[in-house]
Amino acid sequence: MAIKGISLEEEYKKNTGTTPADIKKLREWLKTQPHLPGEYMTDLDLILIYHCCDHSAEVSKQVLDLHYTLRTLFTNFFKDRAVDKKTEQNLHNVLLLPLETRSRNDDAVFYCRLLDYEPKNFEFAKSLRSVLMILDLWQFEEGTWPGFVLIFDLDGLKLGHLTKLDVQTIQQFLYYLQEAMLVKVKGLHFLNAPSFMDRLMMMIKPFMKKELLEVLTIHQIGAKTLDKFVPMVALPKEAGGEFKSFDQCRDEILARLRANKEFFVQENKKRVIEAKRPGKPKTISDIFGSVEGSFKKLEID
Repeated sequence: MAIKGISLEEEYKKNTGTTPADIKKLREWLKTQPHLPGEYMTDLDLILIYHCCDHSAEVSKQVLDLHYTLRTLFTNFFKDRAVDKKTEQNLHNVLLLPLETRSRNDDAVFYCRLLDYEPKNFEFAKSLRSVLMILDLWQFEEGTWPGFVLIFDLDGLKLGHLTKLDVQTIQQFLYYLQEAMLVKVKGLHFLNAPSFMDRLMMMIKPFMKKELLEVLTIHQIGAKTLDKFVPMVALPKEAGGEFKSFDQCRDEILARLRANKEFFVQENKKRVIEAKRPGKPKTISDIFGSVEGSFKKLEID
């Protein structure tokens, strides 16, 4: 069934501190930015941005620009997104599940794991592309969250999987997660850490900022230590929880995506037209060559 997005009335009832007047001001500024997809952006898009930037108008403007710039430049993740055969096949290899239960701190929790343990069938960039598709649809449905927790269950991970991880995809995903994803990242958990976890950390740590490392927790194989952060009962049955089976979860996610194909048709329109950007057009090298610091944590005098 096609998802009906959260209404503005429901969102404002959350009392997050965002007001219609705040969003109106951001919308007025947006009209002065010809390269941004303002005509396709909803008030909910603006609310998500303003919320994750802790109600700073100046930081919101910078994150808004960066968010849509990265969605235009990071083509591996965002170009021509559709619920097609490739997407569906990928979701038979990995389970990507927004949990119905919140964290102990009431944060939204996203759970990821392998379903197919054969390294040759693992497609890293496609899996992250699917993560971002499901996350977008989930935010459209629920609006803002106090925070966001990401769980990677490494059960079944083999050394062969590490050879499928490429540096560019790791760099782009972690940059987007830390600088431009419209959430407040409150936790990053690796469950069932394999004996070669140090090798995986060597690959990803160079792209992680201090703030992300501070919320990173590594859980040993079979440990119940996640329960301190997220109730373990919320996980699928085969992962030690009391939720549905892997197959049920996968089938429900696939059905949800199939019923909401039009959502991605519309979302694909929200891209930057660099030729219209005041000043010089931005490229990937501009992003990784010159952007220093975290916009989300920028201090405005």
